[in-house]
Amino acid sequence: MSTVHDVLVLGSGPAGYTAALYAARANLKPVLIAGYQPGGQLTITTEVENYPGFREAIMGPDLMERMRDQVQRFGTEIVSAAVERVDFSKRPFEVVTDGKSYLARAVIVATGASAKLLGIESENRLMGFGVSACATCDGPFFKGRSVVVVGGGDTAMEEANYLARLCNEVTVVHRRDTLRASKIMQDRARANPRIRFLMNSELIEVLGVEGQKVHGVKLRNLETGEITELAIDGVFIAIGHQPNTEFLKGQLPLDSKGYAIVQPGTARTSIPGVFVAGDVADSVYRQAVTAAGTGCMAAIDAERWLEAEAHAAAHGAPAAAAGSAPRA
Repeated sequence: MSTVHDVLVLGSGPAGYTAALYAARANLKPVLIAGYQPGGQLTITTEVENYPGFREAIMGPDLMERMRDQVQRFGTEIVSAAVERVDFSKRPFEVVTDGKSYLARAVIVATGASAKLLGIESENRLMGFGVSACATCDGPFFKGRSVVVVGGGDTAMEEANYLARLCNEVTVVHRRDTLRASKIMQDRARANPRIRFLMNSELIEVLGVEGQKVHGVKLRNLETGEITELAIDGVFIAIGHQPNTEFLKGQLPLDSKGYAIVQPGTARTSIPGVFVAGDVADSVYRQAVTAAGTGCMAAIDAERWLEAEAHAAAHGAPAAAAGSAPRA
């Protein structure tokens, strides 16, 4: 018979590792499914200055390695695989990875979100060395410098306004002749003397030395076809994020953008025994520290739920039903 685990943690970013840490210290012997990108988005981040507890900046991959080592020290089993599908309609819950099935009494989903990128080679090559998808994370490294923000929605305007408080000049590059952002966000950005706009333009190449830094971009005017170079120090891609929830469709309620829905102030979902942590449910903050915080919440919620289930079973009360899978 297959082993039924107390807790399965899906995802290995700050949320997943923190959930596993708290679950392990509660003697729940969690199994963590690491996913295709162990460590999450911080593995493509260079210096991290805003995670509490470090006098000096720490490299993103180093921070994730420390979290991994910490959860293993407390007995977390880490599986190097990605989730293919889940079945939350029955008890115990089933999670399938690379053809192998895992059963669990409780599941914590912490699969994160992925920044939407332009898909050009130089963007990937210079990610973390002048190319970023998070102004809040990396903006302070560009104080007094010139940067480009790519995008035309609310996210891009928010990033541009934030960066304008730090940088000498922010250039917003957008493919269309009008912005998609809400009027109030557009007005704020256009009123800022440090922000300028290049409309009907696309970024086709990031210029820089691999492993060192960005020094410019190549832009194409979509009306004339003219290609120009712009000397800048950083590139911020602000065309949105995609929560990693494709495998949850039909199994867990998702909002219109694909983010998992939790009960306010908790990590609980509408399915008893299934909890959510981190960017997979957060379209607003998307920070390592907030992800870690919700990972803690998810583990505590799961521990208390499992304890209540055990108490109910010991006294002959029926366990909470998993119910049929909701349509999302």
